[in-house]
Amino acid sequence: MTTFSVCLTGTKYGCGGGGCGACTVMISTYEPASKKIRHYSANACLLPICSLYGAAVTTVEGVGSTKTRIHPVQERLAKCHGSQCGFCTPGMVMSIYTLLRNHPEPTSEQMIAALAGNLCRCTGYRPILDACKTFCKESICCQRKANGKCCLDQEDDLFDNKEKVSTSLFSTDEFQPLDPTQELIFPPELMRMAENQPKRTLVFHGERVTWISPVSLDELLDLKIAHPKAPLVVGNTGVGNKAMHTLHFHNLLVTGLTLGAACSLSLVKDILTNAIAEFPEEKTRVFCAVLQQLRTLGGEQIRNVASFGGNIISRKSTSDLNPVLAASNCMLNLASRGQKRQIPMSDIFADGVGNNTITPEEVLVSIHIPYSRKGEYVAAFRQAPRRENALPITNAGMRVLFEEGTDIIKDLSIFYGGAVLTTVCAKQTCQTLTGRHWNEQMLDEACRLVLKEIALPGSTDGENVDYKKTLMVSFFYRFFLEVSQSLKTMVNYFSCNSLTFQDPCHFPGIPMEYGSVLKDFKTRMPQSIQIYQDVGPSQSPQDPVGRPVMHQSGIKHATGEAVYIDDLPPVDGELFLAAVTSSRAHAKIVSIDTSEALKGAGVFDVITVHDVPAANEFYFSDDPEIIFARNEVICVGQIVCAVVADSDVHAKQAAAKVKIEYEMLEPVILTIEEAIKHNSFFEPKRKLEQGNVEEAFETVDNIIEGEICIGGQKHFYMETQSMLAVPKGEDEEMDLYVSTQHPAIIQVMLLHLSYFSTGIRSNQFPTESEPTEDLVKSKSCRGDCYSITSRAVRLILSREDDMVITGGRHPFIAKYKVGFMNDGRITAVDAKYYVNGGCTPDESVLVAEVSLLKIDNAYKIPNLRCWAYVCKTNLPSNTAFRGFGFPQSGLVTETWITDVADKTGLSPEKIREINMYKKNEQTHFKQKLDPQNLIRCWNECMEKSAYCSRRTAINEFNKQNYWKKRGIAIVPMKFPFGVSTPYLSQAAALVHIYTDGSVLLTHGGIEMGQGIHTKMIQVASRELNIPMSSIHFCETSTTTVPNACASIGSAGTDVNGMAVKDACQTLLKRLQPIIKKNPTGTWNDWIKEAFKQSVSLSATGYFRGYNEYMDWEKGEGHPFTYFIFGAACSEVEINCLTGDHKNLRTDIIMDIGCSINPAVDIGQIEGAFVQGIGLYTMEELKYSSEGVLYTRGPDQYKIPAVCDIPEQFSVSLLSSSQNPYAIYASKGIGEAGFFLGCSVFFALRDAVTSVRNERGLKKTFALNSPLTAEQIRANCADAFTEMVREGEEGSV
Repeated sequence: MTTFSVCLTGTKYGCGGGGCGACTVMISTYEPASKKIRHYSANACLLPICSLYGAAVTTVEGVGSTKTRIHPVQERLAKCHGSQCGFCTPGMVMSIYTLLRNHPEPTSEQMIAALAGNLCRCTGYRPILDACKTFCKESICCQRKANGKCCLDQEDDLFDNKEKVSTSLFSTDEFQPLDPTQELIFPPELMRMAENQPKRTLVFHGERVTWISPVSLDELLDLKIAHPKAPLVVGNTGVGNKAMHTLHFHNLLVTGLTLGAACSLSLVKDILTNAIAEFPEEKTRVFCAVLQQLRTLGGEQIRNVASFGGNIISRKSTSDLNPVLAASNCMLNLASRGQKRQIPMSDIFADGVGNNTITPEEVLVSIHIPYSRKGEYVAAFRQAPRRENALPITNAGMRVLFEEGTDIIKDLSIFYGGAVLTTVCAKQTCQTLTGRHWNEQMLDEACRLVLKEIALPGSTDGENVDYKKTLMVSFFYRFFLEVSQSLKTMVNYFSCNSLTFQDPCHFPGIPMEYGSVLKDFKTRMPQSIQIYQDVGPSQSPQDPVGRPVMHQSGIKHATGEAVYIDDLPPVDGELFLAAVTSSRAHAKIVSIDTSEALKGAGVFDVITVHDVPAANEFYFSDDPEIIFARNEVICVGQIVCAVVADSDVHAKQAAAKVKIEYEMLEPVILTIEEAIKHNSFFEPKRKLEQGNVEEAFETVDNIIEGEICIGGQKHFYMETQSMLAVPKGEDEEMDLYVSTQHPAIIQVMLLHLSYFSTGIRSNQFPTESEPTEDLVKSKSCRGDCYSITSRAVRLILSREDDMVITGGRHPFIAKYKVGFMNDGRITAVDAKYYVNGGCTPDESVLVAEVSLLKIDNAYKIPNLRCWAYVCKTNLPSNTAFRGFGFPQSGLVTETWITDVADKTGLSPEKIREINMYKKNEQTHFKQKLDPQNLIRCWNECMEKSAYCSRRTAINEFNKQNYWKKRGIAIVPMKFPFGVSTPYLSQAAALVHIYTDGSVLLTHGGIEMGQGIHTKMIQVASRELNIPMSSIHFCETSTTTVPNACASIGSAGTDVNGMAVKDACQTLLKRLQPIIKKNPTGTWNDWIKEAFKQSVSLSATGYFRGYNEYMDWEKGEGHPFTYFIFGAACSEVEINCLTGDHKNLRTDIIMDIGCSINPAVDIGQIEGAFVQGIGLYTMEELKYSSEGVLYTRGPDQYKIPAVCDIPEQFSVSLLSSSQNPYAIYASKGIGEAGFFLGCSVFFALRDAVTSVRNERGLKKTFALNSPLTAEQIRANCADAFTEMVREGEEGSV
């Protein structure tokens, strides 16, 4: 279901697979029998419009708009600063709105569950949840203090009374109340149609598909005979090759619960919840196990439409329900023409994916879930890359029935999913164990038998087989513990004189320290606090600088009225472009056959390298970037050609028909190790050195050497790369609308593509940038397509294409040698960085340079030598990303800091304090540094986080818990600000004043959600001394501000703010004579008089840029203008059996000077921090051995979700901080907070260290990034990992 054709563009297309929630809408249906209206959220990208006959669809436009009435959900989300780039915001609005339609006063648990299917890349979720809390009926505050206040409320304890601080970024007094009586009613015509219109078969014919909606089971069975291969679709979340009945029903029977196959998973969840409340615990153990899996199966949007039967009948290995249903002896009720039969659910998995137990003519009508019996225990388990809304790595369903009154196994069922292509049963294991006592001897045998019976194939998708095997036996051990605990509880009901048990009075149960592992991590509504210095009492109330002002586009984001590239109205004759990309990493192009593609419906042409009018390349550095591959391809995802057609669908269909013949070339280099082997590097290599490293190593007490691998990261901006090229019809002019951070370079690219053959100049390619998002470089071939077709061309990359074509953050391998004294002083470091640059240089050398310049982080290392090598590989070219090399470099530094702590026996925080910059010093590249605010941030973070007392509490927790451990880490940060090249920080602005007193402002900065436009309006408001409401911003365009530098390096506000200030001061200088003559006049009076006196009311502003430089030959310079300081303390808890973890608490202190907008700045810190959590703990890129990216969408590539943010989240801005180098003493803040996400990485390391120390494992160990559950589990070595290792050795 799409809204483009009717110009309802609020609903966003983010991924096309129901994985991001950007396209969430509300579906409403009327049930004539019950006279009830049902509202539920759903993903529009998965909903066939044919399936919605008789339903009402509400998009974000139907909820409210600026033209009619803004809904409280939209208002609060905007005013609570819950929108940055805004692309995810309509989906968030619809998820919250739908919940409120069903529950006007929801619980916090309901609110968290409603957002589990929505992703946000910008905000870090905290402000979104703040808006949600205002609708919840109960207090979210923990009230843990004796006075009933929240534990995060630190005002009484930690604030200097002389400081005027604030902890509120919004005022609830401004919010309009939620009035359920004012909501949209269900359309009466649909209600009448449902009640009066007889049901009839619906048939819809499309170009390639015919959709038939039958009205009865008999008709459905007839259709199955006529079309046995046709899939039967209920929710369309995964079309299978079998079918399910379209009736929705459930019946409670004497033997259990029978559910209609077409019941949605949400309905099944509600039915099971009610049944569990109604029946005794002994009868509902199967229900509880199924319900546990349902809670994390997809998001609400998926569960609302996915059918119970569809999940079963697809027999997918990733089904969380199938293992537990099969283990519980559930029955499937099938029907075909003239026949009904019942089969055990386990039968459909008996022979693997080729199983033909269900014939093509049969339909699954219902599923019977039995009651559990006395002495029967059932459990279900899963481990996924993310705790919620993620397909499992491995899951399991297990059931055991004991001989009455004993611990002797009468019947045992063990099923696993995620291991092979479908659900599998450990049948032989279960048979062997029948008749055994439930004890540790049985446990050991069971684990070994399972590993022997369930043979896992070699990895085909980048997943570690050993991890899956470890999970399989760990799950069984968890089941063993649960059942043992239940047996202990049960036996306590019996008299100690009973002889039924061998020794009932001393039935072992489980040790107390094992108990916590029986409780899964739950997602709770976070508690948070934001602390910033309030404006002074002398500041004018009209002056907005320093106040938490709402994002300028916040309301329009929430109403869906903000316009993105794909929201621009269709242009007459518009064509759509689809890229054809290489499927080989390194190969010669033998031939390109476009004949079949050209025959496709609506196809206009296929564009190849031969159609490019000029050189088919542009220069971003010294080496050219190629538009269309010519002669050979150098990575999977390289654009070979492109199809232009009359619709996006037709273009993509035709692109799939282009046949390319390749001849493989050698070598194929994918990894850093392979690049080193083949000596494949980009030049130049860089080196920095200070002191005498070799001499220092000779005098130290200890030397350690180590290596760390840091994986890459995809930008995963919610709006994919997009462009619209529109011809103007005169003088070869063309308007370009691009999602880019650098409009000027798009002009330059097109100039290279066309000027040499046509004479076209840059002034004929005005470029406008609509709201875009994260750091990415556009790669453009769209201008060529316009010049060939002479018609408007639109390109919106699909999520999959976007991830395959574009690069991301650079993977690193760092090798280091560190010399230090016994007291923890580090005196010598020798490090080498290897950076995976991909197939072209792009900005990789600059990233490598920055990583060397920032290698010291917060530490003074007297003798330091570091090298950086950029590897040339056959992967898509990696590029700029938030932090620009520092997140990798800083992690390396903190890793060897921690290694030193391990070696000396001192705590990591002690090593950090010993080696931290403490006085005015020089960096290793001889730039002066005043670390006063670094020390302040560190001390405040130690104090406000209560680090010392929590360290003690964690140690005690770890003593009392064996299978769960907690860890804590505190990390300082010195983030240098600057772009190293003066001309890259110049900026310009244009300010118009109109005769009615209104002001139009534009500048060269790009709004990516970081609030730059909002801040520029604040600057203009202060300078002109007029309210913000009088100032309007005009979108960035090369027609108004030419040659603008890219919005990079957190410099947008710094440089453009100076330009805006300059323009405003120019205008005020012109107005001064008029103001002096009429000092009591109003702004409007002065402007009218200026116009009468022919005073120009338009001015440009300009900022030359910062005086930054670096001499790499000498190894010294002044590449940065100032430094941003900070510190973060994070606490985590890990599950040693699965490797799963939960982020418990994070406290951040940041020195950002005098904040222009605390709401925006704190939002940037939090958003960057959570994005950093993604890099360091979960965002894992996986490639095949041929260079094909496996993780190409939200199903495979997991960014942080609501479940991943800390339960307690505090951000404080350092007070009384001044920065003389930037506008209004502020600091550029967009990137710095990203690195602090590594505090979670090191907290996890601390927890793993506790495990290893307790188990007597060797002290030195290495952890790589991302520190996934797989790594955590592998490093928490135990008897189960040893079993897996022994099994591997035995099979060799």
